Amino acid sequence: MIARTIYQPEHEQFRDSVAKFLEAEAVPFHSEWEKQGSVDRDLWRKAGAQGFLGATIPEADGGLGVDFRYNAIIDEEISRLGLSGIGWGLHSDIAVPYLYKYGSADLKKKYLPGCMSGDIITAIAMTEPGTGSDLQAVKTTAVRQGDHYLLNGAKTFITNGQLADLVIVVAKTDPSAGASGISLLLVEANSPGFSKGQNLEKVGMKAQDTSELFFQDVKVPKENLLGSEGQGFVYLMQELPQERLSVAIGGISSAEAVLAHTVNYVQDRKAFGKAVASFQNTQFVLAQLSAEITAMRVFIDKCLELHIKGELDVPTAAKAKLLATDLQCKVADECLQLHGGYGYMWEYPVARAWADARVQKIYAGTNEIMKLIIARDLLGK
Repeated sequence: MIARTIYQPEHEQFRDSVAKFLEAEAVPFHSEWEKQGSVDRDLWRKAGAQGFLGATIPEADGGLGVDFRYNAIIDEEISRLGLSGIGWGLHSDIAVPYLYKYGSADLKKKYLPGCMSGDIITAIAMTEPGTGSDLQAVKTTAVRQGDHYLLNGAKTFITNGQLADLVIVVAKTDPSAGASGISLLLVEANSPGFSKGQNLEKVGMKAQDTSELFFQDVKVPKENLLGSEGQGFVYLMQELPQERLSVAIGGISSAEAVLAHTVNYVQDRKAFGKAVASFQNTQFVLAQLSAEITAMRVFIDKCLELHIKGELDVPTAAKAKLLATDLQCKVADECLQLHGGYGYMWEYPVARAWADARVQKIYAGTNEIMKLIIARDLLGK
């Protein structure tokens, strides 16, 4: 493997502490969490005590004040260990940064400490039953009425939806203004009129709570507006490169882990009287996957480097998300094949990785949307 120069010794020390924590506090319980459809809330508080939530938030606001490499390490270790139920990436990489960047001083003082400690779990409610990746078409409305907004609508496929205490809701404050009429509102889960639907049963990521959310005449204080009214779409576009990089980081880390599991398996597994690893087809498949993973890792690390410098643009982030998730799915599928019938058994890591991988090409903008973004950049449209 090529040495990863993006990380220094202090980062690897942090990685070691994250790995040890996850191996002790999450790995032994993940199968049970898959059955119950969510991780235990106590895991969040334990993570908060270790400084694993919202690490990039400044120390004055309860974080560690470090750069995104620390978030990336957490994302990598979660993916390496196949802990797809843990929604820290959504919390730390996506939702909490919105609160920090666009929230008022009062909002940050009120909510950030809980977000860092794990007492407040966040979600972001973008997707609606009829919109998918088309954020401009959201139908949820927030009508200003004196000192509050009256929020009405429905969201679906919301990560952390069941556990969430605080939800960033994408809503139309001016339905006639298109993208310019979108705003972001902070909504507490205990608000009258806010209800959570069923915990959705998914093909994979079974330990990750994913929900429908409903808003019926929910009164949201006007102070809970993030940033300026009508600027929500702009904020979403500004933050999507980090979200897509986060997805890509998880994708390549999962691919590396699946390949490692498979290399070990084919050396132990016998067929026709000899190790599966001795067959030329096995060697060629593994060699091809290893080469592609190496190239992808170099690209994703470069994207991480650019992001730390504030230079990761929208098309490059789209390329990272597109290529890493496509490769993740390819690796999971071909490695499952090398496992034979055992690869289709849920007890094997490759089966879980295969089921968990598929959604990566859908959320944070489908890979078809990534291709549109890249094409528009190429063609100047």
